Amino acid sequence: MKYPDLNLLLALDILLEEGSVAAAARRMNLSAPAMSRTLGRIRETLGDPVFVQAGRKLVPTPRALALRDQVRSAVEQATQVLTPAEHVQLQEVTRRFNVRTNDTFVGLYSGRLLDEMTKAMPRATLHFAPEEDDVDVEMLRSGRIDLLISAARQLGPEIRVQPLFTTRFVGMAREDHPIFAQDITPEKLTHWGHISISRRGKDSGPIDRVLGESGLQRQVSLIVATPYSAIFALLDSDLLLPMPEHLARSALAAGLRVRLFELPIPLETVPLTQAWHPRFQQDAAHRWLRQTIRQLCSEDE
Repeated sequence: MKYPDLNLLLALDILLEEGSVAAAARRMNLSAPAMSRTLGRIRETLGDPVFVQAGRKLVPTPRALALRDQVRSAVEQATQVLTPAEHVQLQEVTRRFNVRTNDTFVGLYSGRLLDEMTKAMPRATLHFAPEEDDVDVEMLRSGRIDLLISAARQLGPEIRVQPLFTTRFVGMAREDHPIFAQDITPEKLTHWGHISISRRGKDSGPIDRVLGESGLQRQVSLIVATPYSAIFALLDSDLLLPMPEHLARSALAAGLRVRLFELPIPLETVPLTQAWHPRFQQDAAHRWLRQTIRQLCSEDE
């Protein structure tokens, strides 16, 4: 396949803009004879005169006028492709960012992140999707997701990882729950049913392992897919809900009739990270997204 000389596309764009061989020659740092030869090659390629003499001026032919917008658009797109990443105009980015993340991040930061994106990249779109532990790494490698925000875990050796913030689990119950009448002990924690948050229907986790070491067992009475479902189920029941402190405090700040309490068992803190494939390391729009997320999280540290 024989490819056309794309230099002719730029020359045609400048000729259409200037309407003069001499002016176009100055723009392209060419002599007038060299520009005339370029115009000749454009005419030969298109099979059209492109410009014709009208008195002392050159005027574009109907074919040239019909091509004007298409030529301009093609030159602009080619310029964007070949522009260094740091010179990308974020205001012009029309892109969908696919982000796998957990409900803690979405609940805490999605509103502020969207507000910042509206100002910096108003034509971009954010798509949040839930984590899927067994396929997240492959999704990063294939480019089907741009960013993974999750509790820290082992990813591929080439995946870039950045800490965001650390949270811990606290207990939550309706504000007049009888558990608050006395000191909360591990045994008291098992007197009432619990709510488990799991998109895959899991009913056990670190809490059960720690309780089991003391010979205790809790009853998971309800399993829901999202923290929001869990919180609203909590309001009219005697169930208890362990959940990340950052998210629990946001529910409290929203004025919901709930009360938090310290879990009377030792649980490890949970570090959240963002991870991406090296292909996006120098991508200006992706870098803006990562830096903005990191900045938002650091504001609450």
